[in-house]
Amino acid sequence: MRRSLAARSSVSLVAALGCVIALSTPVAAAEFRTTAEAPAVLYDAPSAKAKPLFVYGRDVPVEVLVSVSGWTKVRDAAGTIGWFAAKSLADKRMLVVRVPTADVRARPDETAPVAFRAEENVLLELAENATSPTTTATPGWVQVRHRDGQVGYARIGQVFGL
Repeated sequence: MRRSLAARSSVSLVAALGCVIALSTPVAAAEFRTTAEAPAVLYDAPSAKAKPLFVYGRDVPVEVLVSVSGWTKVRDAAGTIGWFAAKSLADKRMLVVRVPTADVRARPDETAPVAFRAEENVLLELAENATSPTTTATPGWVQVRHRDGQVGYARIGQVFGL
């Protein structure tokens, strides 16, 4: 009986310690990067000898999952997970439309006039003066720029890369 009481105490102590660590660790925001050059090859493992999965063009946003020894494990807008050579990624912030058609508005308001429409898979640049979507004056919106120079506000739920 003594042994089982000690074992239960150890398990309880480890569980309590795990909760304390989990609660004291700050929640990190997702990190996003873009493919730097075309072609950027996504591999199934962190090695140029691994199986190539896909070839991406330039400026495709990906979510960084982990970085190790010159390789970065990522997830794309479709949910595909794989590895890029770290040199294949840039810090430029791009977003990709993930709905059939996104109405990009002149102001961050559903009643604002439509500045332009962007179809699914269209790349949009995160506007230079846009702040984090969690700190904007109008939550739920992000300022974007089309490659043609048009600027407007998209609903956060309509884009991938934030």
